[in-house]
Amino acid sequence: MKKRESMAASKTLMDFFQPTAKRLKKDSSSSSKTLKSVPNRVNPIASSTLCKSADHSDIPISSSGLTADEKSRIQFKKLQAQSRRNLRICLDRLSNSSVSEGVNFVKLEQLLVEETWLEALPGEFQKPYAKELCKFVQTELRGGGDGGSSGGNSRVPIYPPQHLIFNALNTTPFDRVKAVIIGQDPYHGPGQAMGLSFSVPEGVEVPSSLKNIYKELQQDLCCLIPSHGNLEKWAIQGVLLLNAVLTVRQHQANSHAKKGWEQFTDAVIKAISQKKKGVVFLLWGNYAQAKSRLIDETKHHILKAAHPSGLSANRGFFGCRSIFSLYECDYSSAINVSI
Repeated sequence: MKKRESMAASKTLMDFFQPTAKRLKKDSSSSSKTLKSVPNRVNPIASSTLCKSADHSDIPISSSGLTADEKSRIQFKKLQAQSRRNLRICLDRLSNSSVSEGVNFVKLEQLLVEETWLEALPGEFQKPYAKELCKFVQTELRGGGDGGSSGGNSRVPIYPPQHLIFNALNTTPFDRVKAVIIGQDPYHGPGQAMGLSFSVPEGVEVPSSLKNIYKELQQDLCCLIPSHGNLEKWAIQGVLLLNAVLTVRQHQANSHAKKGWEQFTDAVIKAISQKKKGVVFLLWGNYAQAKSRLIDETKHHILKAAHPSGLSANRGFFGCRSIFSLYECDYSSAINVSI
C-alpha cells in the first residue's frame, strides 16, 4: 500500500489510461481480479514500432532517436490536429448555411465529417428513422417544438451546440476506438454539453458523476485528480465517449429521448462490435448495461458497474475498479492520455 501511495505524486489520473504494450494475461490461479494479477507495465510507445497518425497512415516511431514521451506527444498532436480539422469543417458548414428563424442549420449528416465513421455507417442517414430524426432536431433548433413554457415563439436552447452534436465521433475515428464509455444524454445546463459523455469544457464546474469517477480512480490507483472535467484528450486517443442520445433541451433531461437517437447510437455500437475486436465497453448503470445486447462478448470486453451519479455511486460504483480492470483485458493498443 505504501508503494502505491508513493506513486501518487508522480502519477496523474490519465496516466492510468496507458495500458501495457504486451497482451496482458489473466492470473489463472485466481478467479478474482486483484492488483497482483497485473504484470509490471512497460511503456507502450517505447515497445511499439508503429503508431497511427491523424490521417490514419502508419508512421515509424522506433528508430527516430526521440524519447518515448516525445514520440507520444508528436502522435497526440497529429491526432489532435485531425480532431480540430473536423471541428473546423463543422463550423464552416454552419457559417455557410442558410438562416431560418434566426438559427443557422445544416442537416445532421453534414455534421458527421469523420470519414472513418461514414464508411462504418454506410447509408445510415438515409434510413427513414434518421430522416425523421433530422426533421425533429431541425424543428427543435428553430423553436417549433413543445419545449417553450409559454407555447409562443420563445425558443428553448438545444445542447450541445450544433457543431458538437457528433463530437464523440468526429474526435474519435472508428479505426482508433479502443474503449467505449456510454452515457445517456447530454448535460442540459448552459455551457455544459460538449458532445462527449461525462465531459464538460474547462471552466465549467465538474459534474458530480465525473467527480465520482475521479474519486474512484484516486481511491483505487492513488492518482492525482484533474482540476477540470474536459475529457477531450481521452477521446482523441481512442476512448469513445458516446451518449445514447446526442441532443437535449435546456433544463429538460431526456427531452430528446425516443426520437431516433437511440437507434443511431445503437448502430454505432453494433458497427464497433461487428467490425472491430478487443474493444473495452464500460457500462455504468442499468441504462448503459442494456446496450450489452448489441455487443459480441466473444470479441470484446464488457465491464459493468453502477452509475457514478451521486444517487448510485455508493451502491456499486465506488470499489468497482472498472478502469483498473482494463489492464486484465486483451488490451494492447496504447492510449497515452494525460490532462
